[in-house]
Amino acid sequence: MATYDLSPLFRSTIGFDRLGRLLEASLSADPVAYPPYNIEKLGENAYRITMAVAGFGEGDLDITSQDNTLTIRGKAQAETEGAQYLYRGIAGRAFERRFQLAEHVEVERAHLENGLLHVELVRRIPEALKPRKIEIATGAARPTLEQKQAA
Repeated sequence: MATYDLSPLFRSTIGFDRLGRLLEASLSADPVAYPPYNIEKLGENAYRITMAVAGFGEGDLDITSQDNTLTIRGKAQAETEGAQYLYRGIAGRAFERRFQLAEHVEVERAHLENGLLHVELVRRIPEALKPRKIEIATGAARPTLEQKQAA
């Protein structure tokens, strides 16, 4: 596996600390992706994370959203007393998966269906940050702010 030195980026940029941490985290991420998951784009501002969590119930899963980080945890399944497996392909081990969310992306809801955990995400941009149309006045000259205050 190749390693990358990101220090030249940090020497010449200011205010991009979060981006640097994201790059470092993605380059050093564990290549084993347990449990498997999909990330779907459902619309312009809607997303869904679908995670295969076979054998886990609602009480075994914990979903937390804090500081633009979505964390999904599953606690380990209890071993069945006296069970003798010839082959064990369904993993019941504990896991923790973190997802970095962009600004204004919020978790709308989560539901468990047929062994799949669906986490619905939506981007809600505040009105103050949305672009707004500025009308251009035509016709007669409009009084300036100073002229209005003088009157």
